[in-house]
Amino acid sequence: MKQYYDNRELSWLKFNERVLEEALDPNVPLCERLMFAAIFQSNLDEFFMIRVGSLYDRTLVNADDRENKTDMTCSEQLEAIFKRVAELNPIRDNAYHGIMTELEKHGVEQVNFKMLSGEEESFLRVYFTTEILPLISPQVIDKRHPFPFLKNKEIYAVAQLESKSASVTIGLVPASGAFSRIIFLPGTKHRFMLVEELILHYMPLIFENYKIADKSLMRITRNADINMEEALYDHDVDLRDVMSELLKKRKKLSPVRMELSRKLGAAAVSFLCEKLELKEQQIFRMKSPLDLSFVYPLRSRLEENLPLLFYGRADPQPSCEIVKDAPMIPQILRRDILLSYPFEAIKPFLRLLIEAANDPSVVSIKITLYRVASNSKVIDALIAAAENGKDVLVLVELRARFDEENNIGWSKRLEHAGCTVIYGPESLKVHSKLLLITRKTNSGKIEYITQIGTGNYNEKTSALYTDLSLMTANQDIGAEALMVFNALSTNTLVENTSKLLVAPLCLQNRVIEMIDFEIAAAKRGEEAFIGLKMNSLTDKALIDKLVEASQAGVKVRMVIRGICCLVAGVEGYTENIEITSIVGRYLEHSRIYIFGTPERRKIYISSADFMTRNTLRRVEVAAPIYDTHVRKRIMHIFDVLTSDNVKARKMLPDSTYVHVKTEGEPVDSQAAFIREAYENAAKSNAKKPHKVKPTLVQRIKKMINK
Repeated sequence: MKQYYDNRELSWLKFNERVLEEALDPNVPLCERLMFAAIFQSNLDEFFMIRVGSLYDRTLVNADDRENKTDMTCSEQLEAIFKRVAELNPIRDNAYHGIMTELEKHGVEQVNFKMLSGEEESFLRVYFTTEILPLISPQVIDKRHPFPFLKNKEIYAVAQLESKSASVTIGLVPASGAFSRIIFLPGTKHRFMLVEELILHYMPLIFENYKIADKSLMRITRNADINMEEALYDHDVDLRDVMSELLKKRKKLSPVRMELSRKLGAAAVSFLCEKLELKEQQIFRMKSPLDLSFVYPLRSRLEENLPLLFYGRADPQPSCEIVKDAPMIPQILRRDILLSYPFEAIKPFLRLLIEAANDPSVVSIKITLYRVASNSKVIDALIAAAENGKDVLVLVELRARFDEENNIGWSKRLEHAGCTVIYGPESLKVHSKLLLITRKTNSGKIEYITQIGTGNYNEKTSALYTDLSLMTANQDIGAEALMVFNALSTNTLVENTSKLLVAPLCLQNRVIEMIDFEIAAAKRGEEAFIGLKMNSLTDKALIDKLVEASQAGVKVRMVIRGICCLVAGVEGYTENIEITSIVGRYLEHSRIYIFGTPERRKIYISSADFMTRNTLRRVEVAAPIYDTHVRKRIMHIFDVLTSDNVKARKMLPDSTYVHVKTEGEPVDSQAAFIREAYENAAKSNAKKPHKVKPTLVQRIKKMINK
């Protein structure tokens, strides 16, 4: 193993550890710390469902298969994962209990039966017998009764029942159903018990004919890594039907993890492991709630009454570069416009889409959809455009993980409204964020408005994720965007471009060319620079090229939120590479590529991380930034990110991360961008109202009318 590689799965666990650190940080508001604990847990759920599930599948196909950077087998990776997760879980437990202890000072308290008054206990007993008991379906499981199917991520109350036979007898009760998970005690604002603890307490009442030896809450995580490519080989079936069947299959895949809230007897654990085909190392014993998703509805209740326990309000602000009441298309025709979410609002983009839907000069709208909001204004605008007679082409990515069902529904609705719905190449996900509006002016000229983004067309996540959205009237970019859509429509790939970088055939190779250019400059004794911001870095070809750049003397500065398989600062290899990760209030999601010093600098924004799945197995788009003002804005964003000394963690040569030391004024990059957005909006409001300068066509029309 080369010392500048890190394993992908272990690197991801380091990222999730950074999320957990936010739950432990006393400088983070108390209820936000609780949210970070919940995010840590939901992240880990998805990790087990997808990454651990995938590793298990691969052990069945080829036990000797090795990871291409650290040379670890799948079994070795699983062993390392289980060991590290077992170390992280107690930290999560301590974080949760520490937060709840602090919350007690504010009247927020999760109670158990030892903490109840007689009146409260009577209330809960009545609540259980009237509201819960009629709705649960207990089961006794032994050799004579088949083991039931346990749903993914559902909590069950399980008890070892004493019986006359020598075999193990288990009592099982699903702890979810047509009842609320949080039970607030009467006469209090925020004291509560979780329903699974109530059910577990009254197990003797449920199984009154048995003596209970041990009892615990249990939660199973199942493999969710469905194989779509195999199912898509049959060309005679509708992709929507295939995806619907695969989603049913996902719910029944094998368990990969068991979590227990209390100690169960060895015989009961052995029985469960045998039935679920799990090993001891896949069992994790927790001292905090097995599922922290209840934190989200609890948050809604607490925000109204305890606002000081949350981040201060920070609404997305109107962009100071956009005239609020003026049409978007003329503004974009004059100059490129960049929106920076969530600091600036997504509304101008939505205005553009709505305007295009109603503009007589717009003949077509083409867009790629990966994830959209539940009440999507984007979908509404596309439907309106189709109903207004526009040619609307929508690529809906039905394989967007965990959004498959939503996207199947959207595709049907769009198709019903008259949109042309396509799914893209059979073997490649379409992850690009691309919109093309085609206009035919009064003079008969064809004109393109193109939008390229780093994040989804989703109003909800645009207020939670940091992303960039470029709107441009550059006709060369528009022409190449049309090439992308034509390729998607004809099940082919874009093979060559001069402006856009388009995966899978002309993104990785073009990035390598630009890195080589910096290497050549460094070898000539010139200053050379590469700046990258993204979510993940796993592409071995790009990693090796960045190592080569470092060895040549190129200064490489990277801000990588999550997985990073390249280790920075390793003497002789990566000493010219500096890597930081920022985990804060918002999810860092934008991708920025910078190559070269100011006088020859190339800047791109993109939907693609430097992961092999993005560079070689998906359709992705990176857009060049030509507008001087937009280039300055992006460099400013990058400079602030690399100056962060509050939420940034620096990677060390041993692949661990430590907080960047605060030297001089503290810089929280996200807080700085919030402040700038508010200041810019205030300055914009303070200016005198001014009219947008009319276009040449508008001036000619006015002269004719006169």
